[in-house]
Amino acid sequence: MSRVSLAVLGALAALALLVVVAFSVGRFPVSAGELAGILWAKLTGTGHGLDPAIETVILQIRGPRVAAALLIGAALAAAGAAYQNMFRNPLVSPDILGVSAGAAVGAVLGIFLSLNVIMIQSLAFAFGLAAVGLVYITANAVRGHDPLLVLVLAGVVVGSLLGACVALMKYLADPYNQLPAITFWLLGSLASAAPADVWSTLPLMLVGLAPMWLLRWRINLLSLDDEEARALGVETGRIRLVVIAAATLMTSAAVAISGVIGWIGLVIPHFARMIVGPDFSRLLPASVLLGAAFLLGVDTLARTAARIEIPLGVLTAFVGTPLFLWQLAAARRGWQ
Repeated sequence: MSRVSLAVLGALAALALLVVVAFSVGRFPVSAGELAGILWAKLTGTGHGLDPAIETVILQIRGPRVAAALLIGAALAAAGAAYQNMFRNPLVSPDILGVSAGAAVGAVLGIFLSLNVIMIQSLAFAFGLAAVGLVYITANAVRGHDPLLVLVLAGVVVGSLLGACVALMKYLADPYNQLPAITFWLLGSLASAAPADVWSTLPLMLVGLAPMWLLRWRINLLSLDDEEARALGVETGRIRLVVIAAATLMTSAAVAISGVIGWIGLVIPHFARMIVGPDFSRLLPASVLLGAAFLLGVDTLARTAARIEIPLGVLTAFVGTPLFLWQLAAARRGWQ
């Protein structure tokens, strides 16, 4: 078997093991046999003969959280891989164009207005898309410069403005009720993940992932200069817009559920690139598998390492920083 095939099989095996571990640890542990029995009973429509409480834990409590971690980790890693390839920059992450800052403004506004959870998530999703739309319109209005550079600079400027909006609402928020909720959301967590969140997010993730896979060969050419890519028959502007739209859709949907979780879209594509190389047709599935496994492992650690749950945004930084430093030290060639 080739190195790539072995890497994919290894990632799948690690992901399956992490799923079993995620169900088997915590306040309500579920064994691998019980998990298999419940899932088989649901698939076949037969009885399982187990305690109904175990079914509730799997399908209503632990299962949605595990599924949300898999989806969000995969989405952020895929978006990061696409952005790094498109911008030809190893330091790019999914929030480079302000999607996380926009989603944060929407969620904080919803909490500030005392709206329900569905409205908060909807505002976060809508503001994330609107922020990237504003960045793209602003970048297109500037002519005579490198389009990628202008796009990044517009993302930085709009992201800073949106960050100031978040800071202002935190300053004006009720310090006893609203401010703790805002802080908790901004730190990222999957503690409140529900089955409805998974079912509402899954189609958005698939819609964002589909064009990336269908255009994987053209996305490869975005790592070249625009002139070279056009000479090979690729309309760089149109492909870049599709990639931005797909990555933004996935990132906005992820942030609307989990809050702001950093490092996944930055670190995971680098590890995937070390294993399978820069070819986007291999890089994308590897990033999806590694991102899902990484966030599931971090989330399992977040809810079991201490008496209180550790925010995911904090833990991903603690875990991601040494991993990224190790990756930089181990790399023997350029990021591509």
